[in-house]
Amino acid sequence: MSISISHLGPTGTYAEAAALAYANWLSLEKGQKCFLCPYPSIAQTLQATADGQAHLAVVPVENSLEGSVSMTLDTLWRLDTLQIQQALVLPICHAMLSSADNLEAIRTVYSHPQALAQCQGWLDKFMPSVQQVSMNSTTEALKYLEEDGTAGAIASGRAAEIYNLPILACPINDFSSNYTRFWVLSLQPSPGGSHTSLAFSAPANLPGALVKPLQLFAKRNINLSRIESRPTKRSLGEYLFFIDIEADATQPFVKAALDELITYSETLKIFGSYSVLPIE
Repeated sequence: MSISISHLGPTGTYAEAAALAYANWLSLEKGQKCFLCPYPSIAQTLQATADGQAHLAVVPVENSLEGSVSMTLDTLWRLDTLQIQQALVLPICHAMLSSADNLEAIRTVYSHPQALAQCQGWLDKFMPSVQQVSMNSTTEALKYLEEDGTAGAIASGRAAEIYNLPILACPINDFSSNYTRFWVLSLQPSPGGSHTSLAFSAPANLPGALVKPLQLFAKRNINLSRIESRPTKRSLGEYLFFIDIEADATQPFVKAALDELITYSETLKIFGSYSVLPIE
């Protein structure tokens, strides 16, 4: 049976590159055949897998320069059914794509908000007067560049090849050490691994509402590799807390911490334990 993998489209996105890398890994390691299913947004990518329209979803969760991808976190909390199977770490190298003769001829630059932010210093230096327009993905606007000689887009070199577009500058990300972490999710139970991701909401906005839960991990010598707050969207000042720990949830001392965390939480959601797969 072939495995379907949903990802943020259209063709040429970094999410597609991560999905392809994971599909290749499944083919080599598991002998699985895969096919990719692009969706217009991260939310729709996750929803498709939650609804059973795809077996797996590959979505960005964190960038080394710009931090967490809020759409992924918010949607995962809302859906409540998906479990992380694997984490992928993909190097990101941005390029300026355009049919214009030079950078000075470009009036508008399109890309995903994360990509625009990751290149903000370069844009301020080399294209200070250009209008920046956010899109759902890095490749959404590429089909228009051939018709508009004053438009540019921030995307990958791979996307330039796919859409047969010139690269006017590369790399343009502000820092060379630019990596994005992706999660592979499905309706299946998590397989276990070196990392566990979870989220919880506090029952009330009171002193110690966050420090007490964090102390549960500290006293058991469990390292937290990430903590992120997101608004609950119910009331100003109410937050959810997303946490990554470097341990497997099935280990007795981790399970004891999670059992105790329930007493300090209004809602606790464990998204699974998994390993991290680097992509060259």
